[in-house]
Amino acid sequence: MTDSLSQSCALTSEQILGLLPHRYPFALVDRVVEYEPGKKALGIKNVTLNEPHFQGHFPDRPLMPGVLIVEAMAQVGGLVVKGLDDIPEGLFVFAGIDGVRFRRPVVPGDQLRISCELISIKRKRFGKIFGEAKVDDQLVCSGDLMFSLIN
Repeated sequence: MTDSLSQSCALTSEQILGLLPHRYPFALVDRVVEYEPGKKALGIKNVTLNEPHFQGHFPDRPLMPGVLIVEAMAQVGGLVVKGLDDIPEGLFVFAGIDGVRFRRPVVPGDQLRISCELISIKRKRFGKIFGEAKVDDQLVCSGDLMFSLIN
């Protein structure tokens, strides 16, 4: 990791694109406002009516799909894991999701504030993150996300 990034306390959208493999329409983190590489991060996802999933979910009452909320949490968690020292090259993918609960709907105009904290890392290949997503300080979703490194 570069010195300028490891010293940073925030990430721009360009820096996020440099760290994560996700691209439109699956790049779900707009900005990171707090970042401690390898420890925790607080990311922002601005939810807009222009997003393609709202055409069908649901036309008369647009709701952000829960799986995309979890995916946004996983992407913030991925940034935490990418900040670890000496992680081998490869792609981190979901290995499990435990205790995820949804508390309220997310609609266009909302701003998701996603916090993720590293719980554990094993053999530099398996990680566990606790994530929470909030809108206006109200809990939307929380749970444990597990990752595995594939080559």
